[in-house]
Amino acid sequence: MPRTIRFHLDEHVAHAVADGLRRLGIDVTTTTEAGLLGAADTEHIHFGLIQQRIIFTEDVDFLILANAGTAHAGLVSCQQNSRSIGYIIRSLELIWEIYEPDEMRNRIEFI
Repeated sequence: MPRTIRFHLDEHVAHAVADGLRRLGIDVTTTTEAGLLGAADTEHIHFGLIQQRIIFTEDVDFLILANAGTAHAGLVSCQQNSRSIGYIIRSLELIWEIYEPDEMRNRIEFI
C-alpha cells in the first residue's frame, strides 16, 4: 500500500491540475492516461480502489454513487468551474500533506 495519497483525476478535470500536482511531486493519473476516457463512473471508482488512488472530480454522479454505499479509495469534489486551477492544486496538496491513504478510504472531502 502506498504511504502517501495518490490521485486520479476524472475526465472533467483540466490537465493543468495534473501538471501542477506533478510539479509538487504528487503521483497523479488522468482519465486519458488510465485509458478510461468515456468510461462509467463506476469504472473510475474501481480503478481508484485497485490502484489505491483518491479520485478528484467535479461530477456530482460520483457523490451519488458514494452516498449509495459504493466503496471507494476516497473522493475529493468541488462544483465544476467554481474554483481556479491554482486553488484546486493547493487544496489537493493540502489533502496529500495531511491524510494517509487509509484515512481517505470511503471519505469525501469538498474543496
